[in-house]
Amino acid sequence: MLAVGDPAPDFTLPDQDGEPVTLSEVSEPVVLYFYPKADTPGCTTQACGIRDRSNEYEAAGATVIGVSADEPKKLRKFADKYDLDFTLVGDPGHDVLEAYGVWTEKKNYGKTYMGIQRATFIIDGDGKVAHVIPKASPKTHDDVVLAALGS
Repeated sequence: MLAVGDPAPDFTLPDQDGEPVTLSEVSEPVVLYFYPKADTPGCTTQACGIRDRSNEYEAAGATVIGVSADEPKKLRKFADKYDLDFTLVGDPGHDVLEAYGVWTEKKNYGKTYMGIQRATFIIDGDGKVAHVIPKASPKTHDDVVLAALGS
């Protein structure tokens, strides 16, 4: 997993409308959060928390980008269902997930599989990792991220 001070790997991925989003084209700080799967309980809690506090993210001058392995069509349904007003991008090939170190081995009910570790990276305007939340909790995510943006 990336650490504070590392250069953030650049990427171009399709958003919920199938439009390309390139990290390096965003000049303000970016809250880049990785979540396992659109429209699942924890991921919905996390996304709706961001939506509900979007004015605080905006006041902090940050752009929020959520990343999962979902296809744009599924991301659009997720965004529409919960009125999400920020960018969601899909990485079904796992290239970006691997570059950020969040495509990891997971265990659940005795089964081992590869999946996305919920994590958040705050990327500064120079493209460097300014803060890492390695195991973000959906319920406290916004408090932790907004505190980091304020520091």
